[in-house]
Amino acid sequence: MPRDSYQTLVVPAGAEPPKVKGSRFIGDAFPVATADEALAAVGAVRQREHAARHHGWAYRLLPDAPSPRSSDDGEPSGSTGVPILREIEGRELFGVVVVVTRYYGGTKLGVGGLVRAYSAAAGAALDAATRRTVVVRETVRLAFAFADASPAMRLLDQFDAEVEAQDYTTQGTELQLAVRRGEVDALQAAFVEATAGRGRVAT
Repeated sequence: MPRDSYQTLVVPAGAEPPKVKGSRFIGDAFPVATADEALAAVGAVRQREHAARHHGWAYRLLPDAPSPRSSDDGEPSGSTGVPILREIEGRELFGVVVVVTRYYGGTKLGVGGLVRAYSAAAGAALDAATRRTVVVRETVRLAFAFADASPAMRLLDQFDAEVEAQDYTTQGTELQLAVRRGEVDALQAAFVEATAGRGRVAT
């Protein structure tokens, strides 16, 4: 069943755990809605930390979006992007990109060491961020006669539905609602019952 809510970040956040054998790992997390926004955030970090050797990153967009993406940015395969992505997924976050910048400290860490270091920086940035819950809504349009206005409007109190527009015609009232995705079918069925089949529903 598709998600009808998800968690994301309110504003960008960052963190820098202690150095690992001289290497600095700086984590930055951003709320994003599109791949272009995610890549723009990666670019902004690259510009800010232009002296760094590596900027590993991963993003996970909205629940209905294509698969997440990640990049090791020159580090050994699997040591960077995937561990960052796991930190995002492990916190069940969507609409997020995390960039971890590494300043090389002169000592090689090995793949295992890199995985731990990149994971720690990504996790620290995400844990420093304030989260918010986003409700996924779908548009539903209801039309009903003035005589059915009372039962139709009472119905809205039973569901997570926001009135986006309300118009009056000679035949009655037309409502445009933003309905929580998981409640669309139930609201439509209840509306038909409340208006004894006289109301019209469109999505």
